[in-house]
Amino acid sequence: MNHLCDRFTLQNHAAQSLARIELPNTIEPFFLAAPFPVSAIRPSCTSQQLQFQALGARKVVGRFDAGRVSSDGGAMLLRELDLRTGIVNRFAAGFTDHRDPSRTEHSVEELLRQRAFGLCLGYEDIVDHDSLRDDALLAAVRDHKNVELFPDFMAIDLINARKLGGGVDRVLGAYALEVGTGQIRTFEAPVVMLATGGAGKVYLYTSNPDVASGDGLAMAYRAGATLANMEFVQFHPTCLFHPEAKNFLISEALRGEGAVLRLPDGERFMDRYHERAELAPRDVVARAIDAEIKSRGLDHVLLDATGLAADYLRERFPSIHDACKHWGFDLTVEPVPVVPAAHYFCGGVRTDLWGQTDLPGLFACGETAHTGVHGANRLASNSLLEAAVFASRAAAVAPKALAEGKAASRPSIPSWDSGSAIDSDEAVMVAHNWDEIRRCMWNYVGIVRSDKRLRRAERRIELIRQEIQQYYWDFRLTGDLIELRNLAVVAQLVVHCAQLRRESRGLHFNLDCPGSDPVWLRNTAIRQGADGEPVFDLAASPLRGC
Repeated sequence: MNHLCDRFTLQNHAAQSLARIELPNTIEPFFLAAPFPVSAIRPSCTSQQLQFQALGARKVVGRFDAGRVSSDGGAMLLRELDLRTGIVNRFAAGFTDHRDPSRTEHSVEELLRQRAFGLCLGYEDIVDHDSLRDDALLAAVRDHKNVELFPDFMAIDLINARKLGGGVDRVLGAYALEVGTGQIRTFEAPVVMLATGGAGKVYLYTSNPDVASGDGLAMAYRAGATLANMEFVQFHPTCLFHPEAKNFLISEALRGEGAVLRLPDGERFMDRYHERAELAPRDVVARAIDAEIKSRGLDHVLLDATGLAADYLRERFPSIHDACKHWGFDLTVEPVPVVPAAHYFCGGVRTDLWGQTDLPGLFACGETAHTGVHGANRLASNSLLEAAVFASRAAAVAPKALAEGKAASRPSIPSWDSGSAIDSDEAVMVAHNWDEIRRCMWNYVGIVRSDKRLRRAERRIELIRQEIQQYYWDFRLTGDLIELRNLAVVAQLVVHCAQLRRESRGLHFNLDCPGSDPVWLRNTAIRQGADGEPVFDLAASPLRGC
């Protein structure tokens, strides 16, 4: 069954849905199937708060020494930020302070008091993320007259002219699995936007939801689009270590307020790694914890906030306090176990300043995209600004791209052919390979890397990828298999880009190349060649301002 549409935005199946969206001044609708980047939206959504965020962004643009932002992307972000405040402001309803539900506005001065070492601190204790996700953004989508949702769909692969033997390559749509029925549908679309989020699930520990398996990144790579800077993966230093808590973050605001990191025997260790101890930059803290865990054979370290007044902790961090109590820890009287966790991909599908990739008709935004804003090390909350600004810019040029796509010659798109695939009786392979990839990436391609570790990871992941590929063609598709296939591709991309960069910079640290090298003051770029092998772009645009 083919669905003809004007535009198709892909999403990971967090909501497991597609949406038909009618663009102004067009006759045919387009389809949307992607998680709106709600994980990046924080309560700083009023005009005052967003203006405050702009001040923070200006600070980032000035910090070129850390390799944190591309000057083109950062400068554009600032120029247009004030024009985009309404985008987020429309969803500000429902953001309340748990301590005073009548308050929905917060002054710039108040937020300045809450900001420390470049991070917007404590916001998770003002906003109810579930309320934000369900009541604000998704409710607005459901209520929009031009949006029709198609629940329970999951994208498999992009369709592009090159794969069908066409002349000039461009995106033509996508194949998607209807999870409930197992049927695979064809969605034709001359414009596609990828908004699938990141790929934190490629690592054993992550702050990301289960659906963050890099689907858009892998689909773009297989379609021939260029990806950039996949080696720059940000790790949050303090994720709660508990077998059932999975991805609960302990805010860095606690360390900003005076909490300290300790080994299980009570010894503090951060002063051995940085003069600012617990207030060191996020990547330094994460590397320090990782070094202590691996050198001592530990499962975790401890975050100790018992030096702060109990009443203050409960008032200042109600969500963290309540969550820790739920998992059996009393933040006010005992240290809590923490471990670093994969948090954010600074790299992604390479775009221009309008969200367009080098595959005509294909757009990307949010964590899926590499716009140049984050450079080698993202500063927290800038992802919100990036998502709001670049999504708006992409929408502004989409009608032109749509018209060009409709005017272009397009080959006939065949329906999905499952061939002789049968139902799987070896589901254990999916579970085993999923776990093996994540442990391999955590141990060898994590916070600290080395040439030997990267070579080991390269060999193991290639063997796993071959197994997955054979399984992919032999058995009928499931959501788990689709995600596993994508996870393996993303793991390979991270390894390849990490091997290519012969230095340490930002979020990429290699024990065999511990210093930065001006020769590598550039983006690493990778795409899939016609033979299926990776092609590296060593003349990629410079990583400006680093």
